[in-house]
Amino acid sequence: MSKSPELLAEVDKEGRLVFPAEVASRFGLLPGAQVRFDEATNNLRLRRPATHLAKVYVEPTNRCNLECRTCIRNTWEEPLGQMTEATFVRIVQSLRVLAPRPTVFFGGFGEPLAHPRIAEMVAQVKALGAPAELITNGTLLTENLSRQLIEARLDVLWVSLDGATPESYTDVRLGAALPQVLDNVTRFRNARRRPFHSTPEIGIVFVAMKRNVADLPAVLRLGHRLDATRFMVSNVLPYTAAMDGERLYTRVLNDLTDLPPLWLPRLSLPRLDVTQTTHEPLYQMMRGNWAVSIAGSDLGRVSNRCPFIESGVTAISWNGQVSPCLPLLHNHVSFLEERERFSRCYVIGNVADSDLSDLWNAPEYVAFRGRVQKFDFSPCIHCGGCEFSGANEEDCFGNTFPTCGGCLWAQGVIQCP
Repeated sequence: MSKSPELLAEVDKEGRLVFPAEVASRFGLLPGAQVRFDEATNNLRLRRPATHLAKVYVEPTNRCNLECRTCIRNTWEEPLGQMTEATFVRIVQSLRVLAPRPTVFFGGFGEPLAHPRIAEMVAQVKALGAPAELITNGTLLTENLSRQLIEARLDVLWVSLDGATPESYTDVRLGAALPQVLDNVTRFRNARRRPFHSTPEIGIVFVAMKRNVADLPAVLRLGHRLDATRFMVSNVLPYTAAMDGERLYTRVLNDLTDLPPLWLPRLSLPRLDVTQTTHEPLYQMMRGNWAVSIAGSDLGRVSNRCPFIESGVTAISWNGQVSPCLPLLHNHVSFLEERERFSRCYVIGNVADSDLSDLWNAPEYVAFRGRVQKFDFSPCIHCGGCEFSGANEEDCFGNTFPTCGGCLWAQGVIQCP
């Protein structure tokens, strides 16, 4: 096995940090780009410039063949549809002028494999030299479609598994059968050509709730048997009052503090076993007003970091509308600590009318990304609630639509691949 080349940045005579050209290009460190950084005790953490587009979520359809307990479609009134060929052609044309090519992730609020041209869409993205990923519930992953996706050179296939037994799986994924899904993914795995380092990689996504969290270790074991190389666990975002009772993060939200880490006394811990002996004292320290680090890695109290903005993401709905993130892609209602909250979608423009790069560089969009990186929003997540917390229209700090203080993604509670 060859050793990875050492990557070094160099400080020039003027004290400027010069990165290798390949690294600078990959992370958008271009001349004139403004790079935010966070200061820690012995290091600086650079953040990707808000001007760099690194990943595009493409929603082929917002239709789905299942009726899951956790689904946004249980409460919304959005029109349903699938992406037209003309809209996707516009996306491909926009990607062609971007360098380096952003990763294209096929997924949104629907089942991508329900689109009749999904394999062709993947092939067109790969022909441009862009990485391509896709998320699926696995029920429509037929032998023929598996072969087409592999031939299209898909990089990663993410599969949602929310239970490890037929009973627990069906309890969440209404209308699906776990044995069928496992058979489909097994056939997909076996169809890959190389025995080692095979592509597409397989990833497993698990949405954790009170009703299924005990299954998580078994789901991970299932993933290993499927030769999965990527695993992601997210909390549930409750779209209904019933799902609000399934949350596993009530104490987490209550323990958050507004104080920035630099205002708190610093507590440095070593790595150690979490046992019955150490669990309780560790928890007491973690929930106290400390800026905690373990073996030099900081554990933030309040994250206030949008994973979409920080990762250079944009999202395109099935009808071509461009939004900054998945949570702003569609109107929807969710629950924030038993309080109903309406999130209005935020649309920058439509790829049918404008090139994606023009929309990405539109002054309004650039200003929004900068505002989110600063994250000077009111703390709706761990506030007692007021008239502003029921929607993302405005907050008590004077911010106007869209406000992000009530976003669970920005606090690391909800994750997406």
